[in-house]
Amino acid sequence: MRKEGIRKRVVFRLNDREARQVFLAGSFNAWDPSGLPLRKDAMGSWKTTVALESGIYQYRFIVDGEWKKDPLSPDGRIDGSVACHSVLVV
Repeated sequence: MRKEGIRKRVVFRLNDREARQVFLAGSFNAWDPSGLPLRKDAMGSWKTTVALESGIYQYRFIVDGEWKKDPLSPDGRIDGSVACHSVLVV
């Protein structure tokens, strides 16, 4: 039986008052564009919390159907296509 690693709760946040719908997709959820919806708070900030094991993850937000890099992400990585993903180290 494989032991699961320790998971850390990571908050993903996007400030976009104009957005109607925001999702999170990344290497941690097989790039499922509708698997992780974000919720909008009263200040117009979208967020969700994901439990992740230690590692390096690539991700993007899907804002009203358009894939976008995290504007707060200090790092980016090209995956061989024209897309530049945000990178998170846990």
